[in-house]
Formats: sequence, structure tokens, C-alpha cells
Amino acid sequence: MTQLTDAYWLQTPAIQRVFEAVEQDGDRAMAVGGAIRNTLLGVPVADVDIATTALPEQVAARARDKGLKVVPTGIDHGTVTVISAGMAYEVTTLRQDVETFGRQAKVVFGTNWIDDARRRDFTLNALYVDRHGKIYDPLGGFEDCIARRVRFIGDPRERIREDYLRILRFFRIHAAYGLGAPDPAGLSACIRERDGLRHLSAERIGVEMKKLVRAPLAAGCLALMEDSGLLEITTGGISRIADFRALRSLDDVADETRRPELGFAVLSGFVDEDLDRIADRFRLSNAERKRMHGALAAATAISAGGDDPQVYRLLYRHGRESFIDGLLAVWAQARAGGASEHREPVFSRTLKQGRDLEIPVFPLKGADLMAAGLPAGPKIGETLKQLEEDWLDSRFSLSRTELLERVQ
Repeated sequence: MTQLTDAYWLQTPAIQRVFEAVEQDGDRAMAVGGAIRNTLLGVPVADVDIATTALPEQVAARARDKGLKVVPTGIDHGTVTVISAGMAYEVTTLRQDVETFGRQAKVVFGTNWIDDARRRDFTLNALYVDRHGKIYDPLGGFEDCIARRVRFIGDPRERIREDYLRILRFFRIHAAYGLGAPDPAGLSACIRERDGLRHLSAERIGVEMKKLVRAPLAAGCLALMEDSGLLEITTGGISRIADFRALRSLDDVADETRRPELGFAVLSGFVDEDLDRIADRFRLSNAERKRMHGALAAATAISAGGDDPQVYRLLYRHGRESFIDGLLAVWAQARAGGASEHREPVFSRTLKQGRDLEIPVFPLKGADLMAAGLPAGPKIGETLKQLEEDWLDSRFSLSRTELLERVQ
């Protein structure tokens, strides 16, 4: 046993109430997986999963008896969500695979912690900690975690065949937590089983890819995936690894570089059709799709402006979010092409302007022109468009009155 001393989340009354509720009649409960891994690596903990020897019906009944809210999120698979002090904890009964059919593995509930650990994906995710902070490490995950080594449990190919999403998880978790080169045995198994990626649903691939592209080591892992024939299967097209690597070299300049939408646009967005393909393959939301298209449109406009883009005009036409995304995409392309050295000050200055400049609202509408005496019809739109151009040429300085005088 090793003591987990810095787990603030383990000391909260909320989780201790869950432990108190579940651990009755000889049953045990321990936190498992990502919360322990992240704590050991000094990474923020987003949620906490709990494993227990108690059956799901017992977990639900005991939690309700203690006044805790229960949501049967996956009770058929042994999972009950217990809400304590506003925090949700997924409590899952220990399991053992009996037969494996990909994600549809037949499982039985049990009380053996080693059997439960063996059915997980990576050793650093098979760490348990009890309510007092004592770590249980049945498969050597502690040393792998401290070494930031992502290693499959047991035979990597068997683990992958149980669920081919584990190929993407191998790269994603290494990109987020790994150090150095990926585990050779795991990498070899991912390459040999890569055709299994073709059978995964768009939603599951999209979830993993969005996490992967924002991870610290994303560029290196994506490059390795491309060299191994994995990335083209995943994205369905050609990727620009150098541009993506250059984008992530700007992490200290802008937080937007970690946004999945911008990452996908830079990685695969040669034209709008590429972005639609990515959005479909990863089942992205309409908002995510729109942001990718906005970044590409703004990047195209910024590139056309050369070293002296009209920031105020581009901000007005594309909006602040798309302008900044587009600027970062152009900046990354310049870095990747080795032509950005003399442009770095321009990019920095333009980015600051993009964040600081106010974007006013055009002060005229069609009704204003009709009130000024212009007859209804196509002339209204044409005039309004010309006045808007005049207003942009003046850098927003022409007032509503001055614009109306031009109508007259």
C-alpha cells in the first residue's frame, strides 16, 4: 500500500458520505482510475469514480437511506450515480468479463479487486484508493503512472479487440499524461489492429479526438498516428501535421490554440468540404462546425491582406472569435513554412488589436433609408451596402447623421 496524501477530493465530506453509505455489511468501496492518476501527476481532477463490492441495488438503497440522491445511470452494467452535496459520483460494482464481444462484453459482478483491475485498459487507470488514502495497486500501475508510461493491461491486442476505441485512447492518454515515446508493445498492437477503427461510431471517435487535439503532446501523437496509417483512417483525409504542430507552439500566446475546433481546422481544413467531412466523421455539434468554418473563412481573408490586414474591417466582417481563430491559423501556417520570423511582431500586434478593438454596430437599417425618402426596392439594399463600405473605410468614424446626408 502507498498513501495518497494530496487528494483534496478524498477529504471532502461529500465523498466521505458516499463511502459511509456504501461500506455496510462488510462491503468495501474505493475510488478508482483517473482521479488517482491525476492526483499523482499533479493534474486537476474533474470527477471521481468509485468501485465497490456491493451490488448496484444495494448501493442505491443504502445511498437513499443516507439521504443521498440516486440516479440509475447504468444499473444493468453495475453503475449507480450517487449525488452528494451537489457532486456526482459513479459507483460501479466490481466486475469480471466472462465473454467478450467488443463493447458488449458479458460481465458478472464480483468481489475480487484483481479481476476488476484486469478488465480495465491501462495500468495507470487500474489504481484504487480507500477512503483513508491508502492506494491499492494490483497490476503495477503506480510505477507506470509516476513514470508517465501508458501501458496496456495484459496482452495489448486482446485489450484492443475488446474495444477498438482503446487505440485512440492509447494515443489520447499518452498525449495527455505520457512522457517520451509511447510504449512499444502498445504502439505495435495499435498499428496491427488499426482496421478496427473503421467499425467505431462517429460519436465515440469524436469524443476521443476532441480530447486528443487539446492534450499537451497532441502534435507528436498525431504525427505518430499519421506515420502509422492510423490518422487517415480516423479523419478520412490528408492532415497537415506541421501546421498543427506550429499551432500548438503558440500555446503560450493564446488559449484558443487548444480549442478542438481550431485544431481540426488547422489539421484537416484545406477547404470547407474538409471541415464538413470532419464534422460528420466526429459528429460535431452545429456550433463546433460553425466555428471551424468561421476560422477558415477568416484565415482566408487575413491571408489575402498580407502583412497589413485591416483588422477593424476583418473584425466587423467575421466577428472576434473567428478573427482570432483565423489569425492563429495563418500564424501557424507561417511558422510551419518557416516564413514567420519577420512577421512575428505583426502577428502579435494584430492579435492584441483583435482582442482590444471595439466592434461597433452599423448605425443604419433599411427603414432609415426609406424614412429619408429612398423608395422601397433593390436600391435600398444597394445603398445600404455602399454606406456600410463608406463607414468601414472611415474606420467606423462616420456618424448616423453623416451617413444619412450621403443618401440625400
